Amino acid sequence: MPMPLSIHPTDTPTSAAERQTILDKGGFGTAFTDHMVTIEWTEGQGWHNAQVRKREPFRIDPAAAVLHYAQEVFEGMKAYRGEGGAITLFRPDQNAKRFNASAQRMAMPTLPEDVFVEAVQALVRTDRDWIPGGNGSLYLRPFMFADEPFLGVRPAHHFTFCVIASPVGDYFKSGPKPVKVWVSREYTRAAEGGTGAAKCGGNYAASLVAQAQAYENGCEQVVFLDAAEHQWIEELGGMNIFFVKDDGNLLTTPLGTILPGITRASLIELARSKGLTVEERKYSFDEWRADVASGKVKEVFACGTAAVVASIGEVKFEGGSFQIGQGESGPVTNALREELTALQRGKIADTRGWVRVVS
Repeated sequence: MPMPLSIHPTDTPTSAAERQTILDKGGFGTAFTDHMVTIEWTEGQGWHNAQVRKREPFRIDPAAAVLHYAQEVFEGMKAYRGEGGAITLFRPDQNAKRFNASAQRMAMPTLPEDVFVEAVQALVRTDRDWIPGGNGSLYLRPFMFADEPFLGVRPAHHFTFCVIASPVGDYFKSGPKPVKVWVSREYTRAAEGGTGAAKCGGNYAASLVAQAQAYENGCEQVVFLDAAEHQWIEELGGMNIFFVKDDGNLLTTPLGTILPGITRASLIELARSKGLTVEERKYSFDEWRADVASGKVKEVFACGTAAVVASIGEVKFEGGSFQIGQGESGPVTNALREELTALQRGKIADTRGWVRVVS
């Protein structure tokens, strides 16, 4: 690491018994480990003051730029307790690349990729006892925000990068069974030239009203259509989407206004290595409905770091609904999920250099 990373362990760590109670409870994103990593960036000085320290609230000025102009980006990744107790990360270099792409779009400083990865590893090493066994994992949230006190519309001159961690179980309360999705015709998530490809908080804030509609209609996620014509499928509120055709080949929506998911890219490569064709093209909601009705589309699934691979069983929209196949997770979805999770947890050999063991 080009800069020193100082270690300051907390003097009030969570007891082993209390930690085990938290791990046994499961859930997603509600409990947090004892430490965090912080690194500062100052105009003219660059990155400095890198440390692992006690997790605690930030003290920021009421005029901090992030509170007024939303200069903020983040990542989502996981650490796994794999075979033989090894702790692994899955493609952290890709998270580092995407983090910097998001930062550039939001007029924020980039963080050297090796610094990003080492910051994540340092927190995992420090809080490794928080990593659940079984199907659980340690969800890692690297993020950066503008904390310069300044009420003016320009890029801030001071930023804080931070990594926090949360032990997690299943993302959806329903567990691994197929989810129901709501197709929003009223709200859109992104547009050409916008921030759809950046992982910034504003994108998710803009999705929440549509997500609330999904909940009201008994669905776990919302599917967004394009902003210009309101007919082309883009992505879910927090995941990319794939369609499995009757010949076993896959179709997914193209990059541009959607987030370039690392899980998405990994599944495309895994599918192609099995001899499957993966087509990336615009796909309309009307075409989706027709293909399901005719049997041309047999399975649909969403994917992302948090949920990994989630089968979609039912689609609801204003005025109707339709079921995907028998409403169950299909064989192509299951095979891709099983291979990906086995790779992530070191149960099968990694021949692509995707898995990093945290020493």
